[in-house]
Amino acid sequence: MKQPMADEEKQRSLLLESASRFPLPSGAKFSYGTAGFRSDGSILASTVFRAAIVAVLRSLKTGSAVGLMITASHNPVGDNGVKIADPDGGMMTQQWEPFADALANAPNPEHLLQLVIQFSKEENITLGGGQSAEILLGRDTRPSGEALLEAAKQGINAIIGAVAIDMGILTTPQLHWMVRSRNKGMKASEPDYFMQLSRSFKCLMDLVPHEKIKDRMDAKLVVDGANGVGGEKLEELKKMMSGLKIYVRNSGKKGEGILNERCGADYVQKEKVVPCGFGLGDVGIRCASLDGDADRLVYFSVLSQTSGSIDLVDGDKILSLFAVFIKEQLSILNQKENELCKEFPARLGIVQTAYANGASTDYLKQLGLEVVLAPTGVKYLHKKALEYDIGIYFEANGHGTILFSENFISRLEAMNNELASASAGTECHKAALRLLAVSQLINQAVGDALSGLLLVEAVLQYMGWSIQRWSELYSDLPSRQLKVKVADRSAVVTANAETRVVKPLGLQEVIDAETAKHNRGRCFIRPSGTEDIIRVYAEASTQEAADSLAHFVVQHVDHFLGFSSPPQLA
Repeated sequence: MKQPMADEEKQRSLLLESASRFPLPSGAKFSYGTAGFRSDGSILASTVFRAAIVAVLRSLKTGSAVGLMITASHNPVGDNGVKIADPDGGMMTQQWEPFADALANAPNPEHLLQLVIQFSKEENITLGGGQSAEILLGRDTRPSGEALLEAAKQGINAIIGAVAIDMGILTTPQLHWMVRSRNKGMKASEPDYFMQLSRSFKCLMDLVPHEKIKDRMDAKLVVDGANGVGGEKLEELKKMMSGLKIYVRNSGKKGEGILNERCGADYVQKEKVVPCGFGLGDVGIRCASLDGDADRLVYFSVLSQTSGSIDLVDGDKILSLFAVFIKEQLSILNQKENELCKEFPARLGIVQTAYANGASTDYLKQLGLEVVLAPTGVKYLHKKALEYDIGIYFEANGHGTILFSENFISRLEAMNNELASASAGTECHKAALRLLAVSQLINQAVGDALSGLLLVEAVLQYMGWSIQRWSELYSDLPSRQLKVKVADRSAVVTANAETRVVKPLGLQEVIDAETAKHNRGRCFIRPSGTEDIIRVYAEASTQEAADSLAHFVVQHVDHFLGFSSPPQLA
């Protein structure tokens, strides 16, 4: 039925009036990428207002709750950003990104109104109150967050029938989890999140083999909270835990340290040095680092030789730890100790990007695991991981998760019920319980440093491994990342998950020739997603060889496309 003209006019007037309060900053241009919109927090009000409108339209289109998170993750405290969580808790569909860009850069309210009306017609979205929309709002601890939250609420209220639900100060993964849970008809509050994590962690700890309990590794873990929201939430979560002693530094308490400044997962992973608040007194202790909004996690140990140096255990090794554990549980399920354990087929897939260290890929393949590459970016990794019964993906920066298909969980629950009545307490039954607990502990919506940290701890306890034993799974190949400025980054076109250059013609052959000169050489290039820069990654058996390969390839890229400018560290 066609809407009454009065409703249409009311909606138009409301949008025009609301948009007039949030003019586009002069000279600003915004682009929605993997991280959503990001910029200096002081100029983001109009962008957040408009992103909120996109979120409402997404909710109207899908008939489900959608999330809006205000954060700039590992960026400096003065920055902020906004990103939209789709109904499944994942990132907003890429098909809507061009519209988000256009709306964010609309020069005036009239142009914004026309964009909304046109897009709504194209997507068959009814405006004017014919449908309701529900937006869950979250923000991290940045000072600019409160004002930007108000801009988001006004953007939501600019669409008739839309409701803003303020979930408070959260980690980014918490908001994604809440959206996913709410749309599945499950409890979705912050206490529910903490309860699910603590219960599933306890289940895994209770299932640690008895022979390993007496040799249980040190239960002490020191966590760098990046002076962000993750540190605050971990302080709350640890009150519900047993079997693990968590000490939080850089917790984000007011007046204690600056968000992401010389601390956090991004700093530790890139700089490979101890974060502030850590030092030689921590030698031999298991340490971990969260990023500013707690969607990245890395581990490290402080080395005794020199102050400031660390042994980094990055996302590649977190992935490897999880892969070893899950492979073992699946193997136990398929043992023929009884009839119920026969034939439980499950396709386990490991998804990496070309930036994953070659030693990690070799290690995983040697275990007999299926390893595939996806283009750089979590949205590509997540999509590929969904193709498996169990898909594990992690980037070296510590962002990743484990996905379980609904079909697999359904089969596993059925098997568990049979085993509980016929073979309770057997290794087969315990393996089923462990996998079910992992599916509850890990955040299947998005990478989550808190749930990932608890799973790492549970698996290390199960394996009886120290952080040193874990780190020794394999030795990373030396690598070098450089970037070179070019006239037009779109001149480089890649294929095969960004590992091969299709255009310009002849460049890939040159890269292959240089790579072949080095033992265990590997090199690829890819255009930046935001600026006219080509990124170069090189690996080889020695650091000298990796450096040489990277520099030679930079020279070739510059010859084909560049300005003859000196290479820069990526």
